[in-house]
Amino acid sequence: MVLTSFIIAGGALLALTLALLVAIPSQYIRGRLQFSVWLLLSFLVIEIAVTQAIGDVAVLAALARLVFVLALIHLLITLIANPWREHRASERFPAIVQDVILIGLFTIVSTLLLKEQLLTTSAVGAVVVGFALQDTLGNLFSGLAIQIEKPFRVGHWVAIGDREGQVQEITWRATKLRTKAGQFLIFPNGLMSKEPILNYSEPTIPTRLEIDVGVSYATPPNEVKDALMEAIQNASLALPSPSPFISLHQFGDSSMNYRVQFWVGDYALDVAARDQVRTNIWYTFRRRNIEIPYPTQVQYTRDEQPLRSEGDILLAADRLAGIDLFAPLPPDARLGLSRSAQEHIFAGGESIVREGASGSSMYVVLKGRARVVVEPNDQEVAVIEPGGFFGEMSMLTGEPRTATVRAIDDVRVLEVLSEQFREIALERPGLIEHISLVVTARRAELDGARAAAAATSASRHAPRTLFSRIQQFLRLP
Repeated sequence: MVLTSFIIAGGALLALTLALLVAIPSQYIRGRLQFSVWLLLSFLVIEIAVTQAIGDVAVLAALARLVFVLALIHLLITLIANPWREHRASERFPAIVQDVILIGLFTIVSTLLLKEQLLTTSAVGAVVVGFALQDTLGNLFSGLAIQIEKPFRVGHWVAIGDREGQVQEITWRATKLRTKAGQFLIFPNGLMSKEPILNYSEPTIPTRLEIDVGVSYATPPNEVKDALMEAIQNASLALPSPSPFISLHQFGDSSMNYRVQFWVGDYALDVAARDQVRTNIWYTFRRRNIEIPYPTQVQYTRDEQPLRSEGDILLAADRLAGIDLFAPLPPDARLGLSRSAQEHIFAGGESIVREGASGSSMYVVLKGRARVVVEPNDQEVAVIEPGGFFGEMSMLTGEPRTATVRAIDDVRVLEVLSEQFREIALERPGLIEHISLVVTARRAELDGARAAAAATSASRHAPRTLFSRIQQFLRLP
């Protein structure tokens, strides 16, 4: 067999393509190079048939040159348009754009340079016939428009009509979306061009979510907005910036309806973020005695239960008996203090008090656990078990909170206000000096935990100094 210059050129180009197929790390480029390999193998087979004079030599020779040109153009476009170290197509030249360039160049080269009018006309005619169907042609042009205008990119979260998903792939025929249920939704480009497209990922990645909640007319709007803002701040998925916004949206038939707007960093977490905020709203409303009313259209009867049963009051009084601050009090005084104090419930992860915040009350943990953390590294220094307490310095002296206390799981606490404690202190003057000694020891322990060192004993004048500060804040004689 005589090796012609075309066979030698085709063999050399085939060897080069195979070498690139092995050397280039990009899986996407290797996939496209395989098409070039098949074209070059087809060229060699046809060219060998020409040299052996098998069949119509003129037709086979023209066909061989067309296949060679198609393989060469495809190889060059693949190598030039795509990044060699990334396993995906170029964002500037997606697969659909590369294919259109290939068809255009092949048509021009085969018509103007090879002068194969008959075969070129037949090839071009076949392409035109292939794309002549209206839907297919519409999908092609719509796909080109998407690649040029780029209303979205791979990885963006979009809503098309009433469907939404994350863009996985854009081809000449359709766009593939992955829904939140993990399913693939194939959207024809022609149909997509007729639907409104909502892009959740541009122009900024943070996405604003909305929640509507109804509240009883008995609660002032400013109190409701303050409670809703607290609920958002305790949701870890809600971004602090851009700032959340709360508006009184509507006066409903049975409730005042508020609209809560907040931002998340990833739209894929919208369901979890809404769940966090709604959960925190329930806990926050429960603590503040804010009612989410039942619809007035529904008639119901129920036995009103007190917020705190007698058993709850006795349990809280028992917890007070185990605390050094209240141990000297007689049982009836502790029971009275338990009855006048308020109980609150906090969800796991919520902040009960924040470091630096003002306060005039202390808390006794009745159920659940809480952790004490200090700034600036949010370092945990203690875990408070049921029966433990915190915040006594704010109740006794009005000082800002010296640490942040967060609920580990659902925590029920008893809040004792300074005014309630003042009434007891007025009846028992010696109580303040006892309490100043206990609090001084506890504060030295907390300071020691902050410094990660052994606790230092308070000076002998500290009890007396703290004693005078407590007297001044509680306005005691």
